Amino acid sequence: MIKSRLLLVFLVILVFFTGLVIKLVDIQVIKKDELKYFALRQHLKEETVLAARGLIYDRNDILLAYNRNDYSLFIDKRQTTKSSREKIAETFGKLFSRNKSYYMGLLKENKNIICLEKKAPGEKTLYLQSYKEPGFFYVPNPTRIYQYGNLAAHLLGYVDADFEGRNGIEQYWNKSLKGIEGRRIIERNGLGDITSIADDETKAAIPGNSIVLTINKNIQNILEEELREGLSLYGGTSASGIIVDPDNGEILALANIQDYDPNNYSKYSNDIRRNRIVTDTYEPGSTFKSFSIAALIDKKLCSLNEKVFVENGKYKFNGVYIRDTHKHEWLTAKEIIEQSSNIGISKLIQRIDNETFYKYLRGFGFGSYTSVDLPSESKGRLKMPAGWNKLTKTFISYGYEVSVTPLQLAMAYSALLNGGILYQPQLVKKEISPSGVILYESSPKEVRQIISAATSDKIRELLKGVVKNGSGKNAFSNLVETGGKTGTSQKLVNGNYSSKEYNSSFAGFFPADNPKAVCVILVNSPSVGRYGGLVAAPIFKNIAEKVVVSDPVEFQPPANIKEVKDEIKIIYAADSKKENNNQEVKSFKSSEENSRVMPDLRNYTVRDAIQVLSKLGIKYKIKGTGNIVQQSIMPGEKLRKNISCELICNVTNPNKAVVY
Repeated sequence: MIKSRLLLVFLVILVFFTGLVIKLVDIQVIKKDELKYFALRQHLKEETVLAARGLIYDRNDILLAYNRNDYSLFIDKRQTTKSSREKIAETFGKLFSRNKSYYMGLLKENKNIICLEKKAPGEKTLYLQSYKEPGFFYVPNPTRIYQYGNLAAHLLGYVDADFEGRNGIEQYWNKSLKGIEGRRIIERNGLGDITSIADDETKAAIPGNSIVLTINKNIQNILEEELREGLSLYGGTSASGIIVDPDNGEILALANIQDYDPNNYSKYSNDIRRNRIVTDTYEPGSTFKSFSIAALIDKKLCSLNEKVFVENGKYKFNGVYIRDTHKHEWLTAKEIIEQSSNIGISKLIQRIDNETFYKYLRGFGFGSYTSVDLPSESKGRLKMPAGWNKLTKTFISYGYEVSVTPLQLAMAYSALLNGGILYQPQLVKKEISPSGVILYESSPKEVRQIISAATSDKIRELLKGVVKNGSGKNAFSNLVETGGKTGTSQKLVNGNYSSKEYNSSFAGFFPADNPKAVCVILVNSPSVGRYGGLVAAPIFKNIAEKVVVSDPVEFQPPANIKEVKDEIKIIYAADSKKENNNQEVKSFKSSEENSRVMPDLRNYTVRDAIQVLSKLGIKYKIKGTGNIVQQSIMPGEKLRKNISCELICNVTNPNKAVVY
């Protein structure tokens, strides 16, 4: 009995040790390589080392975009206990000013790896880098910071969650900005702590190159402020603007309002993030007459002083009526542009053949890409002459049956004014390596000569006359001489031209005798004013004045710059009486005292009243149209900060024709 029991015990021990030997042979011999691989994979891991993204500066080396060294913080729950989770929640709660229950809730999630904090600022994680708790680890997760929020958002673009550039310069120059990722082999212990890094297996990341843009941060800010103010004044779905240097094609500012904050890009729709300056096209209306008259003058097919019969405002051509907003019997070619006569330009354009006219327009860049350093550019629409009907040339002459982007129009106007040379737009001035070596430096890129220098001089004088004598009077400035052309075009809605929806635009330049800036302003569907001369031209004027004051040396203001600066700081009006609808309009004399009290705006036009209130920094609401008949703040009342004045208007002559 005893022997049998001993035999049973012996057999059990023999089986156990036999199994153990078999298992050891399986581990040490048969599965040696496989298990070694899994062991190494558990303790040795290859990690990607992100490259620092390049910085972005404006032309004056003002930093616009940089990186913040943030980290994302994780816990591997498999290596924690209930008590350690309590400790972790308490530690994180104190450090990040959250309730302990917040982190306990995260740790109860049915996942092994829990992200406790995403993109925690580097200064917050300094303490945690020496924090020892089983299962805790962190990974670099840098954040792209756009220093000035919404400023130049459509131009800069943004980076997504993978730190890849999207939209704007960030996308177009992504390869240069992102650098080259590195890698490293790290060894962790059973608690997940890094015990060593294989230096011989480490490949350092190469930081991205930095970009210096052509834009001027101050001018960009002025453009955005005035577009925003203009949209507030005149209503509309959006407003866009671009300012370029006509002598080299450098973009000084580019903006769309509505805009967005690239630091929080996900909160905005794709429609708002779209850069309408380069992606959206529109029929430019009367701003296109400048190119029609330029082609005629360059081919010596018309003289600015010759007279044209303009049919008293209504002209039937090939079965279609062409109308002007003002009735005139005769106008010179110069006056046709100044008064923006559709009939006059329609008659003149018949002197040039279709092919020649098309070549001029194509020469100005219409219907083709500008090759700007921005993604998703549209080339607009310019049909080839073979597809023209008997009215196409006529309609194109005053800006219909052709579509352009604001960028194309700005570059084409630059060519009109700079001696006839079309330049490729420039947005990047320099590309600089992390070590400071200049890898690329821009230079003017001439595309072609379109018109002669003599023709360009005539167009410049002609467009100065538009502001002095014609539809662009609201772009006139006492601070700097300006020139330009108004544009108003009906919008296509469901395939038909709307009688209520308009694109209001102005293409202008300053200083007029030696243009340093060409500026295109476009307001979509304004609810007040409607016409380019009443909506876009005043916005342009305000931009031009502020740009000149911001840099009087570069933009060559008049000799009496100090006096003019003082004038635009204090609201003033001419001592002479104004007349509107045969009513006397009161004048508002400048004085330090008057700038501190509410002026009497009764009988002022809405436009003049808005100008006065804007200069005084007074918010306003307007009811009705016509002249001001009531104001909520009484004349002579002392002005206070952040006040708002309601103006009540009364239409005195609703049938009076309005040009522009």
